[in-house]
Amino acid sequence: QVQLVESGGGLVQAGGSLRLSCAASGRTFSSYDMAWFRQAPGKEREWVVTIPWSGGTAYYADSVKGRFTISRDIAKNTAYLQMNSLKPEDTAVYYCATRSGRTAAYTNWGQGTQVTVSS
Repeated sequence: QVQLVESGGGLVQAGGSLRLSCAASGRTFSSYDMAWFRQAPGKEREWVVTIPWSGGTAYYADSVKGRFTISRDIAKNTAYLQMNSLKPEDTAVYYCATRSGRTAAYTNWGQGTQVTVSS
C-alpha cells in the first residue's frame, strides 16, 4: 500500500504558474510508475503525465506538453508537477497515482488538490 498526499493547488490567473506536490509513503518500492491525472467538473478523469517510479522518461498528454514538467525528490519521497503558462482549461482537481505494473490499474490515489485558472 502506498499513501499519497497532494498539495499546492490554488487560484491563479491565466499565464501563471503553480507547482503541485505529491508526498508518498508506505511501500513505494513496489510501485512501477507514477502519474498525474486531472478531472474537471462534469468531465471524465484525464491522464496528464506518467514517469517511472525509479526514474526515466516521462510521457505527457498533448494538452500539457511543453507547459508541465514532472520531477521527483528522492530524499523527500515526493513528486512535483510544475505547471507553467496555465490556461482556464487546466482548471480541475489534480490527483497523483501509482500502480504495481505496466498493465496494472492505478490503485493508489491521493485525495486531490484543486487548481483553478481564471481568465
